[in-house]
Amino acid sequence: MPKMKTHKATAKRFKITKTEKIKQRKAGQDHFNARESGNTKRKKRRDIDSSKSFTKTIKTLIQK
Repeated sequence: MPKMKTHKATAKRFKITKTEKIKQRKAGQDHFNARESGNTKRKKRRDIDSSKSFTKTIKTLIQK
């Protein structure tokens, strides 16, 4: 059976850390941010951990 190809869109959006956690960018930081409070804007700058239910799926798509 041939090797499974890496899903490139997933590989660009998620990073696997050394301790096998999955990091992703906080959504909604492209535009319309003037209306957000400073606290919200600050929180959007950070990377967040992906949910545990998606971990297995993402790892399969990224092949790591």
